[in-house]
Amino acid sequence: MSEQEVIYEVNGGIAYITLNRPEKLNAINPEMRELLWDAFQDVKNNPEVRCAIVTGRGRAFSTGHDLVAMAGARASEGPTTGDLYVEQSKIWKPIISAINGVCLAQGCGIALGSDIRIASSEARFGWPQAKRGISSVSGPALLSQVVPRNIAFEFLFTGEFVDAQKALELMLVNYVVAPDEVMPRAEEMARKITANAPLSLAAIKEASIKGSEMNLEDRVAYAQQKRDEVLQTEDAQEGVRAFAEKRPPVWQGR
Repeated sequence: MSEQEVIYEVNGGIAYITLNRPEKLNAINPEMRELLWDAFQDVKNNPEVRCAIVTGRGRAFSTGHDLVAMAGARASEGPTTGDLYVEQSKIWKPIISAINGVCLAQGCGIALGSDIRIASSEARFGWPQAKRGISSVSGPALLSQVVPRNIAFEFLFTGEFVDAQKALELMLVNYVVAPDEVMPRAEEMARKITANAPLSLAAIKEASIKGSEMNLEDRVAYAQQKRDEVLQTEDAQEGVRAFAEKRPPVWQGR
C-alpha cells in the first residue's frame, strides 16, 4: 500500500490508518479513497487486527473531498463515497477516530463512521457543501442519525463550523483533549479495548448496529442469538477459567 497518501500499519493488535496529505489538509482524492478502502478491508479481514485508529497527519483530520481532483475523476473510478461509508459500517471491530484538527464533509463522514471519537481542542467540524453549490452524503446519511434532525439541518443548511467543545456538548465526540493528547488518548482507549475478547466485541457491535434497524422484540432476540453464539466459543471458556484462576485471560479469537 502506498505510504504517500494513506499510511497503514498494524502494531499490537491495533491498526493505524493515517490520512497523509498534510499539504492538502488531507483532502480525499480518488487514489486516497481507494487506499482507505484497502485499509478498511484489512481491518475487517485481518485476524491480527482487533481495533483500529483513524487519524490525519498535520493540522487537519480531513477537509473532505478534494473538489479539484474529484471534478476530473471518472465516475467509475474505484469505490464511491457511499461505498466507503457502508463498508466501514460492516466492520465488526471497534474503530476510533483521533480527530487532530479540522474535520469537514467526507472527513466528518469517516469520523462519524467510527465508534469512538476523540477530538483535539483545536478541532472544528462542518458540512460546507451548500456553500459550494453541492450536496452531501455524510450529512443526510450519518449526521442526521447521530444528532437530532433540527441540529443536523442547522449544520447542513448554514455550512457553519462547530468547535470541539460544541461537538462534545452535542455528543458528536466522546472526549476533547489537548492537541498533543489526541493520539495518546486514542491509543489508551484502544489498549483497553484490545484487552477484551475480540469475539465479544464483534458480537456487541454487530448486535448494536443491526439491531438499530429492528423493533425491540427482534433486537432483543438478535442480541440473545449473538450472545449464545459467543458462549459456545473457546474464548468464553477461557474467560471463565481466567476469572476463577485470578489471572488475565489469553484470547484466541475462537
